[in-house]
Amino acid sequence: MNENQNGEFVRAEKQKAILVGLNVEDKDNFMTIEDSMRELQDLAETAGATVVHIVIQNRQRVDSAYYIGKGKAEEIRILCEELDAELVIFNDELSGAQLRNLEEVVEAAVIDRTALILDIFAQRAQSKEGKLQVELAQLQYRLPRLIGLGKSLSRTGGGIGTRGPGEQKLDIDRRHVLNRIRDIQSQIKDIKKNRETQRTKRKKSEIPTIALVGYTNSGKSTLMNQIMEMCSFQQEEKKVYVEDMLFATLDTAHRKIVFPNKEEAILIDTVGFVSKLPHTLIEAFKATLEEVQYADLLLHVVDATNQNHEMQIKVTQQVLKELNAESKPTIVVFNKIDRLDASDDIALPRGEMIAYVSALKKMGMEHLISKMEKVLFQDMRRAVLCIPYQRGDIVSYLCEKTNVQRKEYQADGVLIETKLRTADYQKYLNYIVDK
Repeated sequence: MNENQNGEFVRAEKQKAILVGLNVEDKDNFMTIEDSMRELQDLAETAGATVVHIVIQNRQRVDSAYYIGKGKAEEIRILCEELDAELVIFNDELSGAQLRNLEEVVEAAVIDRTALILDIFAQRAQSKEGKLQVELAQLQYRLPRLIGLGKSLSRTGGGIGTRGPGEQKLDIDRRHVLNRIRDIQSQIKDIKKNRETQRTKRKKSEIPTIALVGYTNSGKSTLMNQIMEMCSFQQEEKKVYVEDMLFATLDTAHRKIVFPNKEEAILIDTVGFVSKLPHTLIEAFKATLEEVQYADLLLHVVDATNQNHEMQIKVTQQVLKELNAESKPTIVVFNKIDRLDASDDIALPRGEMIAYVSALKKMGMEHLISKMEKVLFQDMRRAVLCIPYQRGDIVSYLCEKTNVQRKEYQADGVLIETKLRTADYQKYLNYIVDK
């Protein structure tokens, strides 16, 4: 949206874009070039572009100067003129020299997949931390390209690939960029300290954490809201934002829930993954994605209706590996099963750590929550305690924090039968009468 002279907001005209992909022979990819280009089209449309043409070039290797070769670049220039396209988006990350050379030949704005994803993130970031992380990623991406970007720097604020928090101009000297990077890193470090303090408090209270991870638009936020509905949660904590689009969630959300067995947990919604997720973004968002590393359980949400869901699972697993979180206890949650026909459903894998749900239609949610309880609280032990009447604080704690199955008032105290975590079992060992 742009603001006119009267202060009214009007919808900006969408940029016409041509997408360009390179199919390199014998290159080990998670997906076919056709599927990768379809995903690039989704990303481009999410950013606000209208895709008018898609070009796929088959080559044995990448051209170091023009990526697709000068001849193909000249063909694209003719296409731009014929289709009135003002933007060319490449499916891989380009060097500064390639960007400069391509812009000179194509005579249109040129960006790569990384710049496109960064642009979407720049549009979506809402919190201070999210904006700082996106700006850091943009600066780290553009720093080695300051010379190569050439004319594109003068387009800052002029369309897709040029936006950023505060619409800051990036046609500044290298020293200024480095100073800004250090400043942002310092601010993120302070935020990280606050997060660590909160994490330490949760650890002391022994409240487990559950992180939702998965491909973008797989339904993580919808699933989180449904879990909150089915488990008690503090009413002052709002549900998380949901929209059917790529990267609807950028800012990590924490919500406390209480399971049917009265055990508490913290639900964490995280940014969605995508193939070829820029390393600058992974690095910039590490302070946020770090929550995944410390989670007690991961819910790996998969869009069961996506024909490339196996590839998306591999991409998510690869990102988790980069975060050193691939060995975490994980329940793979196949979502959107209400949209599947019988043959698709049969083809899905089965297993103890796999669940099938429709978060939108509330299908399979009880089964999933039961699995979550089993994984998180598998160390629970049955115990019968006799608590002296003068220790009403212990009675209150057990009634509030555990699933009390029996409570009797006897001559020497309150008899309580319940299940305790290992730490509580050891803590109240002196009061246990039936071990």
